[in-house]
Amino acid sequence: MTKYLVLLLSVLSFYPVFSQTNIQAVPLKDVKTQQGFWHTRLQIASNVTIPHVLEQCAQSGRFDNFAIAGGLQQGKFKGALFDDSDVFKAVEGAAYSLQNRYDARLDKYLDSLIVLFEAAQEPDGYLYTIRTINKDTTGSYNWNAGPYRYSFENGSHELYNVGHLYEAAIAHFEATGKKSLLNVAIKSANHLVRTFGPNPGQLVVVPGHEEAEIALIRLSRTTGKKEYFDLARFFIDMRGRSDKRPLFLDGHKLGPSYFQDQIPVVRQKEAVGHAVRAQYLYTAITDMLTIEDDPKYSAAIHNIWDDATLKKQYITGGVGAREDGEAFDSAYVLPNDNAYAETCAAVANMLWNHKMYLYTGKAKYMDVFERVLYNGFLGGMSIKGNQFFYVNPMASNGTNDFGKGSGALRSDWFGTACCPTNVSRFLPSMPAYIYAKKGNELIVNLFADSEINTKISDVQVKLSQKTDYPWNGDVKMTVNPEKSLTFPISIRIPGWVQGNVIPGDLYTYTDKNPLSFELKINGKPIKATVEKGYLEITRTWKKGDIISLSLDMPVKKVIANQNIKADKGKIAIERGPVLYCAEGDDNEGKVLSIKVNAGQTFTPEFRKEFLGGVMVLKSADVTLIPYFAWANRGANEMTVWFDSK
Repeated sequence: MTKYLVLLLSVLSFYPVFSQTNIQAVPLKDVKTQQGFWHTRLQIASNVTIPHVLEQCAQSGRFDNFAIAGGLQQGKFKGALFDDSDVFKAVEGAAYSLQNRYDARLDKYLDSLIVLFEAAQEPDGYLYTIRTINKDTTGSYNWNAGPYRYSFENGSHELYNVGHLYEAAIAHFEATGKKSLLNVAIKSANHLVRTFGPNPGQLVVVPGHEEAEIALIRLSRTTGKKEYFDLARFFIDMRGRSDKRPLFLDGHKLGPSYFQDQIPVVRQKEAVGHAVRAQYLYTAITDMLTIEDDPKYSAAIHNIWDDATLKKQYITGGVGAREDGEAFDSAYVLPNDNAYAETCAAVANMLWNHKMYLYTGKAKYMDVFERVLYNGFLGGMSIKGNQFFYVNPMASNGTNDFGKGSGALRSDWFGTACCPTNVSRFLPSMPAYIYAKKGNELIVNLFADSEINTKISDVQVKLSQKTDYPWNGDVKMTVNPEKSLTFPISIRIPGWVQGNVIPGDLYTYTDKNPLSFELKINGKPIKATVEKGYLEITRTWKKGDIISLSLDMPVKKVIANQNIKADKGKIAIERGPVLYCAEGDDNEGKVLSIKVNAGQTFTPEFRKEFLGGVMVLKSADVTLIPYFAWANRGANEMTVWFDSK
């Protein structure tokens, strides 16, 4: 048996899981997209986005930093102290892309980068190019990495960077079976285990920018080494704990909610501070709970989720309203034209909600995930895949600077390039979120042209989807077990079908009635009841059985909670999971003064050659496009919310 198989089998012998549901995500390698909405975007990721971010990393000196740190070339550190993380995120995305479609050239290119990472890593496992190049110093440099190792963890990003290394290493190992990058990650993680902890001589600090917590838990699952999980939990337990943290090496005192470090996590009830950092922490806590359940942490994470989702989320699923601190604002403070809603925060929101789903099995978390996916996330990248938004407003006058220096235009890259690289790593991983399993139950959470090939009760089962979702609600699923097999298939019926914009009353449809849907098996109508957001179909499945699901998809109008002052008296327009906006190019240059009547009708019209192929909504002299497609034709006025007539 190869070392690769031995390591894979170690995952199966990992310490017990005590989650509420024992729902498991389906590995990316077991799901393949087919021609359709998401397949097109995964091709864009493979052909455009990933090559683009790799080239930008090369041109900006990010690769050179590793070569210089490793003594392979001469030079000075270039860029910012967190730039290592962009390289690791780009590699992670490339590794996911290899799982979707193998590319020998890309595989070889990643091998060449891994040589640089190996060279840059210090003998004890420490990996942080700015310090290796500049050495320990009492001065400050490049946003102050601190005078010596982990001496300014609030700002140094030392643990954040290697967290992204671990995630890249896991993705690369899963894609190729090679342990080259995984060994770098393990060597680094072993260094962290020796360095941090409650024992004499160890440091007691917490990551300033959360990410290592997520990554250590993933690495623990991959390697079977519980000490990585324990360290992640230690970092979580120490947050906000002045009584347990005698060594404030980074010189800060407890209190800044920006770092989610103001009080112990078990006493936190609100989503506060930097939105990306916060949601990475919340993701890690939730994942921790799927392994070791804890009622205090569970209560805290549910309270925080309620606050973030029911009071602080944009209609796009975007979060983090404030530019100051890239942070959550107070409840219901959700301005439109100067909304921040960072693209990275959209990614973090999806990661968190998916973990909440795996922890609880509740469909509402996948409802939020889907809303972010089609709106807040896709809006952060251009149709062609090589330009990006750092922030994602709900309105634009066509001149405000939403591109972090490029005005109301998308940018090829940013000095702080976290968003392009986050897009490049999440997009090719998307198929891994379509399905889930619970025992012998197969769960369909998202509708996308795809095929899953998995084992259920030791029988190989294929299930394929064919659909034009999100443009219409017809979904055809073909079930192909190797032999006839009795097992349940559960299909999520999206919240928008059931009359809910998102959980809670932050946004509501003017017509709150649930929409109709029809279920057929092999052409025969089946009575079906939605239970907790799912249709469960248990039967003996035979090769070629066909499930046909048809969801009504009318145009719907949305109003906001009266506490959101920015949206008072306004209406937004949706169809299915897609939020719409008006853009100047389609409406004589002016959209901020458009008014919509409560009874106004909009007609869907699919345009195959327009903006990559989108469903447009037309009404009298108003044309609406999907929000995710705006700002692909230059600077424009744009709005999501319309004054009501």
